Amino acid sequence: MKTFTDAFNVVVGIEGGYWLDPVGGATKFGTTEKVARAWGYQGSMQDLPIETAQAIAKSLYWDKFQCDQFDPRIGLCVFDAAYNGGHPIVWLQQVVGVEADGIVGAHTIAAVRNQDVYKTVALFQASHQDYMTDLNNWVPNARGWAKRVANILRVAASN
Repeated sequence: MKTFTDAFNVVVGIEGGYWLDPVGGATKFGTTEKVARAWGYQGSMQDLPIETAQAIAKSLYWDKFQCDQFDPRIGLCVFDAAYNGGHPIVWLQQVVGVEADGIVGAHTIAAVRNQDVYKTVALFQASHQDYMTDLNNWVPNARGWAKRVANILRVAASN
């Protein structure tokens, strides 16, 4: 796993295809209808092209969080957490011991690059898991979300 496309394929493999959540609404490839509409997509969510989902993901979750500035395994974790919701840069900054201001700057990038990759991945994924367990909708989503964290750990550890 070395590129955005690799990371996108991992995350889409977790997210799956079309889903209609009674609370959250329609999603496809993990892209919510709200996000797709804001992007300019006007079609049925069931017909959302994967290329559109990929363009949205690259802009809103990969580029915005500068995932290409990190080791690909850390980039995958940050990208997945951004895609899934949460505070990935704050968690990353806490893990590497810099001010947790949520801004990806030179100081954060340098600190991340100076840490052990596997330790950073493990601690980051623990933060992601902690965040999810505190959400009001943890109970109905627990199994899938726990598997998500485990899957990202497996992919990061095997690369």
